[in-house]
Amino acid sequence: MAGIGLDGVSKKFGAVEVIRAVSLDIQEGEFVVFLGPSGSGKTTLLRMIAGLESIDDGALTIGGVRSEHLPPGQRNLAMVFQNYALYPHMTVAENMAFGLHNIGLGQDLINTRVAHAAKMLEMEALLARRPAELSGGQRQRVAIGRAIVKEPKAFLFDEPLSNLDAGLRVRTRVELAELHQRLGTTMIYVTHDQTEAMTLANRIVVLNNCKIEQVGTPMEVYTRPVSRFVAGFIGSPAMNFLPVALTGAGDKPTAKLSDGTVLPLPSAPKGDGPWELGIRPEALTIVAQGGTASATASVVERLGDRTLVYAKMADGTQIIAQDSGKSTVQAGQKVELSFDTTALHMFDGQGRAAL
Repeated sequence: MAGIGLDGVSKKFGAVEVIRAVSLDIQEGEFVVFLGPSGSGKTTLLRMIAGLESIDDGALTIGGVRSEHLPPGQRNLAMVFQNYALYPHMTVAENMAFGLHNIGLGQDLINTRVAHAAKMLEMEALLARRPAELSGGQRQRVAIGRAIVKEPKAFLFDEPLSNLDAGLRVRTRVELAELHQRLGTTMIYVTHDQTEAMTLANRIVVLNNCKIEQVGTPMEVYTRPVSRFVAGFIGSPAMNFLPVALTGAGDKPTAKLSDGTVLPLPSAPKGDGPWELGIRPEALTIVAQGGTASATASVVERLGDRTLVYAKMADGTQIIAQDSGKSTVQAGQKVELSFDTTALHMFDGQGRAAL
């Protein structure tokens, strides 16, 4: 396994900039997820590491060795694509062994590696089958097995679970996490699915508009987003954003919502307005009485362990609040809201975290 370093790498397709001066250090054995919306540059960045796209500016190191000039085959990386790309006329064993034959490994070593990967992925009973005889999840495991037998310095995954149904995606996600624990090899994983990112990653790299917006552990980017974009992109349902005016003075700053509700802030925000207050639904809860503000429920979403209440505050502001799984709230009902003031976020006029 090897660490991977990016130093000011950039990429353009004609006049269109897709990656802008990205620098990042990925440690040996780390599971890093590139997360972002479509068009943020995450797949292009992965392909630049793999050697499938050239690097216009900057440097790439793999295991401490400058590598941006090396062809893909000399970087010793294994990539798993969204499309399984299996040879339909070959068996599972032949698909997994194909790349090893191409680099001239002996048959005994090939057989050993294929058998080891098949056991690791619980595919020993599938080795004689062809892709048409496999389910989608089994085909994806073959594609992963084909990468494992190469014994690469690092694994690169490009949205490998997006073609699977929801239940199979969850199971395969668990298998990938267990695989990383067993192999201890560096893994870089591209997705737009924040659940995959939060459950798989040691660190998440949030990309937006051709650049890195934030790098951190899953809970760091969730609890301490550095920008309004990260705060709104991470979390399901998304964070509530409410326009506010700064009030109070000295060491007792407050934020006044447009419906007149006043909330204490832990410190004076830095930057310039207009200001927005952010609060996640789990920090904005329904209470029987004595709430800080009131709203009228419009949609009630019952999820079993919790209930999400979509509501309008007195001034028409839309919010999402949380109640218990046994909530009795009904659409059209007036509800009392309690704000957890220890979990407030503030964003300045540039969308930057201000607390």
